[in-house]
Amino acid sequence: MLVGVTSSASQGLPLHAVRADALAGFLNNLPSAAAAFLRGAGFTARAGEVALLPGTDGLAGAAVGLGNGDAGPWAYGGLARGLPSGSAWRLAPGEGDPAEATLGWALGAYRPIRHKAAGAAPAVLELPLGSEQALMTAEAICAARDLINAPAADLGPVELAEAAVALAARHGASCEVIADEALAQGFPAVAAVGGGSPRPPRVAVLRWTGAADGPLIALCGKGVCFDSGGLDLKPPAGMLRMKKDMAGAAVVLAAAEMVMRSGLPVRLLVLVGAVENAISGHAMRPMDVLRTRKGLRVEIGNTDAEGRLVLCDLLAFASEQGPAAIIDCATLTGAARVALGPDLPALFCNDDDLATRLLAAGDAVRDPMWRLPLHDGYDSWLDSPFADLSNTAQKPMAGAITAALFLRRFVPAGIPWAHLDLYAWNDSNRPGRPEGGEAQCARALHALIANRAQRLHPAAGP
Repeated sequence: MLVGVTSSASQGLPLHAVRADALAGFLNNLPSAAAAFLRGAGFTARAGEVALLPGTDGLAGAAVGLGNGDAGPWAYGGLARGLPSGSAWRLAPGEGDPAEATLGWALGAYRPIRHKAAGAAPAVLELPLGSEQALMTAEAICAARDLINAPAADLGPVELAEAAVALAARHGASCEVIADEALAQGFPAVAAVGGGSPRPPRVAVLRWTGAADGPLIALCGKGVCFDSGGLDLKPPAGMLRMKKDMAGAAVVLAAAEMVMRSGLPVRLLVLVGAVENAISGHAMRPMDVLRTRKGLRVEIGNTDAEGRLVLCDLLAFASEQGPAAIIDCATLTGAARVALGPDLPALFCNDDDLATRLLAAGDAVRDPMWRLPLHDGYDSWLDSPFADLSNTAQKPMAGAITAALFLRRFVPAGIPWAHLDLYAWNDSNRPGRPEGGEAQCARALHALIANRAQRLHPAAGP
């Protein structure tokens, strides 16, 4: 059970969730003294606003505002750390959604504690009936946050691959870890990216069957455990958060955990390319030409454009398995952040139906993204005089698009494919989203796969 949530019944104080347009009715049903207190305190029920309710013997409860009802779990995201430390609460009957309350509360209670004392205990929420799925989601998200927040010294390629193995073991899946000569032969671009580090690269291949006749969904995650930029060295400011460059892998593992724990009638193929982009005499060099799994030769225009080299071999392998869809996740380009900021991952997709469903799934669970174009007019910018293509464009513009166009070269046109370019980090504390690693798009991916399973198997649960 996550910190901040308990399955034990207790004498928790009532937490009243109040919509702004229902505030008058809520106040009319309160004891007159409590209603007068809230009016005097200026409580307006804006989203996330909290007011404690006094009682004759101390604290009688609390009210949290839902605004106009569109804040979702984030309206509850500040409660675990905003209500009195160690206090116990139960969601009172009314406007509150049990699943949203559980998800927001649990995600807000999270703090990275691997190398830091836990600090004050959060307030605790009794798990409301019908919110078990939300708790499962929060557990998967927090596990991904732990991976992203782990220092690179603690989480190298071997350890990241072991995280995939451990996930598989918990859910009856298989997981093969490809290393050494088998990796060099089968995933040569991955091997080249990781060749400069004393910590050897790995590819983890997780397979899970929820239904033998279910569609095969392939999830590919960039797992660069630290990105120095290679010989094209990043400046200090650019290197500061590069422990999070494996967040794409953490996201696909979180999505896979949700799918497996939900028992969805699909087949999963999860690929994690785990490497460290470091500097040594064995590191790839600018203008080197690399072999890839697909057979295309890639000239290295910049060693700091390594994530797409990891993904290209994963996409080629996934394509060979005949999937119904491939989705990759990666902290790939700064250009996507310039275009969309930290909260909106960039979506690129070769299939309009898949894109529409993925956008809708993200909006439904408040895990949004924004679609950018795979503009064919920029494809020639990847031309190289010495190889089939370059890993960087000839022009310093549209970097997120040209990175996606590079990846598209490794997916056959007939396979629906989506690429998600993530930031995967919260720059500051916000309700439900503490500073540090964030598993952006994991909930959206789970919702997409659940929706697809529901269409194919109407009896399937969420």
